[in-house]
Amino acid sequence: MKDFFSKLLNGMSIGIVVALIPNALLGELLKLLIPHFPFFQNLLDITVYVMSLLPVIIGVMVGVAFKLSPIQTASIGIAAMIGSGAVMKTADGLFTLNGIGTTLNIGITAALAVLFVKVLGDQMREYAILVIPTATILVPGMIGFMLLPYVRGGSGLVGNGVAFLMQLQPVFMGAAIAVVFCVLILSPFSTVGVATVIMLSGIGAGAANLGIVAAGIGLAIASYKANSLGTALAHVLGSPKIQMRNFLMKPKIAFPMMITAAVLGGLAGVLNIQGTPYSAGFGLSGLVGPLNYIKLADGGWTIENIAIMLSTFLILPITLNIGLIYVFSRRLKLLKADDYKLNFD
Repeated sequence: MKDFFSKLLNGMSIGIVVALIPNALLGELLKLLIPHFPFFQNLLDITVYVMSLLPVIIGVMVGVAFKLSPIQTASIGIAAMIGSGAVMKTADGLFTLNGIGTTLNIGITAALAVLFVKVLGDQMREYAILVIPTATILVPGMIGFMLLPYVRGGSGLVGNGVAFLMQLQPVFMGAAIAVVFCVLILSPFSTVGVATVIMLSGIGAGAANLGIVAAGIGLAIASYKANSLGTALAHVLGSPKIQMRNFLMKPKIAFPMMITAAVLGGLAGVLNIQGTPYSAGFGLSGLVGPLNYIKLADGGWTIENIAIMLSTFLILPITLNIGLIYVFSRRLKLLKADDYKLNFD
């Protein structure tokens, strides 16, 4: 079971990075260029479209992780898309893309599909190309489709918990929400989904964003010895969710980041760092968090606001994480570099 979940989570992590990195790297830059170069709107639209392919990419990467045949792998991608909720049918009968889907249900559907094709593949080897794609739609795909409302309801419960934290005093609220989102970004739950369900905004959204910043920068620093520089940077430029497998196997790897998140979240309450439901789930990815802070701050691009932005979104996360990682790894001997090893081969 441990090996099964390890492969499943590793495939999900790779799929998330592949699907989300293009928009994370180019999204905000293109938005600045589009008023002057309208042609770039096409490129921005393509990166958003690629994000909506996340379920298919996750399914394919899970199939690769399990070393399945091409037909089995493609079938898992189809099943994951069916269970994702990333496609919806309008009143006019048209099918439209609906975001990236529900990540947790994508993982559940992919897991069911792996088990199904393994059993079916052994029984129907000679008729695989005829039977496996259709049967995978009918069984694990439709099971995932039927589970979708209930899994979305689970995300809503998490959102209700975050909404309860909003009633706390601003500093304590900011610290608590930042820690919650630091953990959520390392889980199968979608941080953007949770934030939008409750329309998280203001200081709560700013704190949530800083929690993700703490996770991304901290994991980049902690993992660079065990991975390539590009992989380390992917935690910040893409998503810290690529460490999902390692975190769920060893939750202790996030202790330094959670403490950093609490400090930064508290500062969000002190310094009135705000955000939107959209920016709350992104961290430094695409510079969505810091740019939204400047946009919402009184005075906009003032020297004071720029200093606050650089301190809370960059300088403090780096400084705090370096210190805490040193304490947990060198002094307390609780962490080692290999705990953050990612296998993308």
